[in-house]
Amino acid sequence: MPSADVLSDRLDLVGLREIDLTLGMGATYLDVPVTTAIRYFSRDWLRAYTKADPDHLFFAQGIGDSQSPTILDSDLLLIDVSQNHLNLHDKFWAVAYGQMGAVRRLRGKPDGSIEMLCDNPLVRDDVAYDGELHVIGRVVAIVRKL
Repeated sequence: MPSADVLSDRLDLVGLREIDLTLGMGATYLDVPVTTAIRYFSRDWLRAYTKADPDHLFFAQGIGDSQSPTILDSDLLLIDVSQNHLNLHDKFWAVAYGQMGAVRRLRGKPDGSIEMLCDNPLVRDDVAYDGELHVIGRVVAIVRKL
């Protein structure tokens, strides 16, 4: 029986980390133990979402409803960590803000602050100033159960 590596090469599959780190769409603490699993995906399927090297991609689960109806509670998020500088406005980004992990739409302002926007009108937007916000990566795909 061929190994997983041999089979993945034959089938042109890429192993990505699925990190057991829940990124809050409210916010969740980042200082919790993290475990990972490797999941295999078609290289072509990944290229539909990003050109990033697979070493710069991981999956994490979102929780909460601050981005509803666009991102739902428990959606699986494909995050590209090679995109860790805010260069596209109004896209979804995985961020650390005040030791909390979150998913937000981000918009830079002329004064250097960054608006952290929520799609859910019941959740208040916020603003980060002077290095308070650390961009982990850009959310490039959402996987959802129906």
